[in-house]
Amino acid sequence: MKTLARKNTRDYWPIRTAFDRFFNNFFLEDDEDQENVRSMAIDLVENDKDYEVVANLPGIKKDNIKVSLNENELVIEAKQEEKKEEKKGSYYRCERYSGNYRRSIALTDQCDADSIKAKYEDGVLTLSIPKKEPVPAKEIKIK
Repeated sequence: MKTLARKNTRDYWPIRTAFDRFFNNFFLEDDEDQENVRSMAIDLVENDKDYEVVANLPGIKKDNIKVSLNENELVIEAKQEEKKEEKKGSYYRCERYSGNYRRSIALTDQCDADSIKAKYEDGVLTLSIPKKEPVPAKEIKIK
């Protein structure tokens, strides 16, 4: 009889797990060789005439957002750099954050990639991807 190790899915000590995750990943986040890339929250909506992609990018400047299309893959990339300083008497606090966001979406053949429109307003990027008529399948005659 062969026995397999089984991971206990119940977590009886959730606060301990949170601390373990924090300390286990503490040095990984500051590693310069590893690019810090996060995924952004998006909504995909299919309408009658188009597809709509809505990406949440709060606090990111329009100049730091790049949307590209490579073959049938739509790629949304954003870079954020933030620095907060606070000085009060002998008290000084400085926090820095730098991170990259990236999301790729595979487009179908029914998408008109040449007519994609993008709008960025109040931290929300909206892409409108028009639909095109599907090409009927080509029948090959057998001899």
